[in-house]
Amino acid sequence: MPRPIVVPPDDAPHLLVVDDDARILALLQRYLTENGYRVTTVASAAEARAKLESLSFDLLVLDVMMPGESGLDLARGLRGRSDVPILMLTARTDPAERIAGLESGADDYLGKPFEPRELLLRIGAILKRISAPQSTTKPPEAVRFGDFVFMLDRGELKRGIEAVRITERERDMLRALARAPGETVPRTELAAPGVEASERAVDVQVNRLRRKIEDDPANPLFIQTVRGIGYRLVVAP
Repeated sequence: MPRPIVVPPDDAPHLLVVDDDARILALLQRYLTENGYRVTTVASAAEARAKLESLSFDLLVLDVMMPGESGLDLARGLRGRSDVPILMLTARTDPAERIAGLESGADDYLGKPFEPRELLLRIGAILKRISAPQSTTKPPEAVRFGDFVFMLDRGELKRGIEAVRITERERDMLRALARAPGETVPRTELAAPGVEASERAVDVQVNRLRRKIEDDPANPLFIQTVRGIGYRLVVAP
């Protein structure tokens, strides 16, 4: 039985996927369409530029290594006149390549081969971040959870009157969680700046932080896992 044709709604986010591999283009168009996105695909930077002249897109999925003009060159050119979000794909995973992608203006970076589900989560996280309304509410100066108080500005964590020693990475992660208490923070936002978000690396760092604040790190009360997405900080009402 043929698979049913999925037609996303007219107001669904519109993605432009740029890759010279026809097989990947076909797979991503089907998968992303089935998950509610409108998708346009092109095979080169020149075709992408032509589409961008006539259509508006909510996000670009851009391959780095393409014949002729590379994805990095296209991203740099776009950043001079557009703030459209860019998620870059590459078969090269060395740190210098990832840094070059981020410096070119990309919002996120994903190495090939990748799980389609991870690509979907990263796209969703980027779109959620850019569409979130800018709050006029002043962020909290301190967040309390259990016996702990975390001072966001100073990055100080205390249990009662005793200071708890945490590393700079743990401080950055706790600050990201404390800015939005009770809300899910994606792993990409908890990763070290300028480094591709490795689920394993973030999970290890979160587990180290849990050992400092949880009575039972295997059954955490405060830093809770949101499966497949990230973490959230549960605070006292």
